[in-house]
Amino acid sequence: MTLIKGDVKTCRELLKEMTAKLMNPEKIVFTGIGDKDVYNITAPFEDEGELVIAGRTELRDSEHSHVYFFVERNGEWVPRENSPVLELQDPFFTKIAGDLVLGGVQTFPHPTKEGALGWRTVFYKGTSINQLKEFSKGPDGMKDLRLIELKDGSVGVLTRPQGEKGGRGKIGWTRIASLDELTIDAIHDAPLLAGQFMDEEWGGANEPHLLTNGLVGVLGHIASFDQDGNRHYYPMAFALDPETAEVSDIRIICARKYFQPGPAKRPDLVDVVFSGGLVRNVDEGKAVLYAGISDAEAQKIVIDDPFLPYER
Repeated sequence: MTLIKGDVKTCRELLKEMTAKLMNPEKIVFTGIGDKDVYNITAPFEDEGELVIAGRTELRDSEHSHVYFFVERNGEWVPRENSPVLELQDPFFTKIAGDLVLGGVQTFPHPTKEGALGWRTVFYKGTSINQLKEFSKGPDGMKDLRLIELKDGSVGVLTRPQGEKGGRGKIGWTRIASLDELTIDAIHDAPLLAGQFMDEEWGGANEPHLLTNGLVGVLGHIASFDQDGNRHYYPMAFALDPETAEVSDIRIICARKYFQPGPAKRPDLVDVVFSGGLVRNVDEGKAVLYAGISDAEAQKIVIDDPFLPYER
């Protein structure tokens, strides 16, 4: 399938073009973690017969985060008993070669900037949450690394370099034969996808989906600063041909104003929606978007399935 790609557009231009219908925004209630916030969650996924959400959990005035695994009890999500708690931010999951693969962002004292944090993406795998074992790390300074098992059993790798190669953050793509080849060199060498972000803006992948025709539907985010230094993060989606690395245009699929009102971690984070995951309901042409809101809470909302047009 040929993907049609137009000019690179700014967040503001993409917002004006947004046509998705959005319904039923709903706060997701987490309890059993004291006065900590839960945000930047995954979509629910099945583990040992029950649905689980992994969520970034931390105090409002801290970046020191742990990932808890939550299960639903009487309409609220509580920490799952006897499950591990991982010292990570921004969890994500996928299934590869029959295993659950879970990752997140690990922080550590910055090697050269006193008082600052460095970060890297860490990957775990196992037959279930309780069997997870660390198996790979990404390069220092890289978030938003994502993996997907492709139709032929190979593994697609979405990267997000910054600095000399990626500026404020652009998306790269490569393929590896198996998770054994997930090395820092392979991640570093992934070519950038063409023509996605203006240099003063940035973006990343959050959750890739394998579509029925073999294309990869990418749920991600696109972001910018305003003149006052406030951050603006928007959920977006595009399609990727894993064979050719051709991409469709990015489309913004939601924005903060469509969710329920609520708190923000800091004043510069009010207009932040961080795509967590998407549960598709193809029969109805809808999907439920799970997201972190303003770095302080989690919500879900029903949207038009952003990947259906690429499967038709």
